[in-house]
Amino acid sequence: MDWRSKGFWAPDEALPPVGESRPSIFGGGFTWPLLVVRRDAVQANIATMAAYCRRHGADFAPHAKTTMAPGLLEAQLRAGAWGMTVATPNQALVLRRLGVERVLIANEVLDPVALGWLARESAAGWEVYFQVDSVAGVTAAAATGGPLRILVELGHPGGRTGVRTLEGLAEVARAAASAPGLELAGVTGYEGQLHDQAEVDAYLDRLVDGVERLTKAGLLPERPIVSAGGSAWFDRVVDRFRRLAPGTRVILRSGASVTHDDGFYRERTPFVRVPGEGPLAAALEIWAQVLSAPEPGLAIAGMGKRDAPFDEGLPVPLEVRDAEGSLRAATGIRVDKLNDHHTYLAVDEVELVPGDLIRFGISHPCTAFDKWRDIPVVDEERRVVDVLHTYF
Repeated sequence: MDWRSKGFWAPDEALPPVGESRPSIFGGGFTWPLLVVRRDAVQANIATMAAYCRRHGADFAPHAKTTMAPGLLEAQLRAGAWGMTVATPNQALVLRRLGVERVLIANEVLDPVALGWLARESAAGWEVYFQVDSVAGVTAAAATGGPLRILVELGHPGGRTGVRTLEGLAEVARAAASAPGLELAGVTGYEGQLHDQAEVDAYLDRLVDGVERLTKAGLLPERPIVSAGGSAWFDRVVDRFRRLAPGTRVILRSGASVTHDDGFYRERTPFVRVPGEGPLAAALEIWAQVLSAPEPGLAIAGMGKRDAPFDEGLPVPLEVRDAEGSLRAATGIRVDKLNDHHTYLAVDEVELVPGDLIRFGISHPCTAFDKWRDIPVVDEERRVVDVLHTYF
């Protein structure tokens, strides 16, 4: 770590390996704001999801785009993940260079440069899959000469990619199955943008209907892949996919579960509905310093949109640490808005003074990691035991 790493204070020379010295984040080698990952919470979350998938006969390919942190990807693979999911060819390239042996690109790929590279890497023995939702997508993939593994994608009205009808799904599947150099490996979908359980269940039932239709038409292999499952509805995926024929490889792709959060997923995790199957623990926190208390009821913290996610809810004040190191709950404090580098805190009959540190939970981990190149991993005493590097 050196001056290029935000949050690490190294103005003169590179820091010694932090995993050996285990410095406290409050010991002078770090500055604010600082995003950290709680080791024990991450380890518990990985174990929870691995056990959940084993109980329900599903494979797990967690979405790497959440963290793009090799240390976390490796930990998930060690816990038994079938592979890793990515969103773009560029992310697939990162995972290929990191040595991940099996990758699912949960997206359409039409760039001939990227498709050519995927075909060459596939020919060299890499197990990689990507989605198609149009005959044009099949044609673009087939132009490489292959070999390429294809998953046809079923979408839903108002969603993003994915064929909208079962007739369209069958048309794309026939094109993929007959194209030289392409292997039709299965069917995929994404339910995460739907709003309630009834919509989710109806969509997943339709996806199963599509798999059955393609199976009867002889278009799918003996053991097809069927994949879905964001981090909000994976319990409904395993429930509705019970209709699939024995031998079907069900793959969940829930990416946010590795760190969970104190906002969006705290409210929407399936373990709210099925508490006996969980829980997950929030593993990300940002420490930021109070810079100003300029008027009654208002304090300003040195953290902003460049540091914390804000797209699915604002950061959540959890704890205050004063200059003497004493801790108290952040009761009566809330975040009203963020600027690029400032957080506006509404303070209700609570005294905050410049220099106080506030521990914030975050909402939506998928837009937290990309703001930090290097992230300390801490124990429960906030001593740094490792550092995660991210590749965005």
